Amino acid sequence: SQADCAVLIVAAGTGEFKAGISKNGQTREHALLAFTLGVKQLIVGVNKMDSTEPPYSEARFEEIKKEVSSYIKKIGYNPAAVAFVPISGWNGDNMLEVSDKMTWFKGWNVERKEGKADGKCLIEALDAILPPSRPTDKALRLPLQDVYKIGGIGTVPVGRVETGLLKPGMVVVFAPANITTEVKSVEMHHEALVEAVPGDNVGFNVKNVSVKELSRGFVAGDTKNNPPKGAADFTAQVIVLN
Repeated sequence: SQADCAVLIVAAGTGEFKAGISKNGQTREHALLAFTLGVKQLIVGVNKMDSTEPPYSEARFEEIKKEVSSYIKKIGYNPAAVAFVPISGWNGDNMLEVSDKMTWFKGWNVERKEGKADGKCLIEALDAILPPSRPTDKALRLPLQDVYKIGGIGTVPVGRVETGLLKPGMVVVFAPANITTEVKSVEMHHEALVEAVPGDNVGFNVKNVSVKELSRGFVAGDTKNNPPKGAADFTAQVIVLN
């Protein structure tokens, strides 16, 4: 995923939350997917506070916060670093401005090693997202997600830059096949780039390499700067989805 943060919207309405947090519910599924895809920051919006029983119920918010905190902790998130905000998207409560219907809510606060943050609205929680460090100083590593043959252009591998920089004119090598070629152009969202940085999902056109020679899982690196090599062992994070 190209995302740095996920906003998990949980419905507070009677019956809706139970369905979402149940064993096969969407709330559980979306939180797990976000973590599996490498999205390390999370914000939880407890929505539809206007339809709780009674409306804008503090007890209902605290009940949901407790249960969701317990679940996201099992997945791998630290609940202390997650902002929980009671909102009503329909009425705009606590979205951009503080709601007068939830005076009991004293605000959200998060603690993380980079420092603390607090606020009352969802927009403030979004503003408190930490921009991740982009490892541009490391050697290029770009695992391929797919390879396309595009008429009039040629072979276009697609993937996300994990570390380093990718530029047109660069000579890259694809491991483990040890295929070397020149990058003709780099594009993201149909726009040409002068360089791609970590986090960018890009397609890049390569010279004199057929689609059949490359496949998903290959890793592109710079021939002149620590190209990818075979490893005797590696540490992996494995998540089994049932």
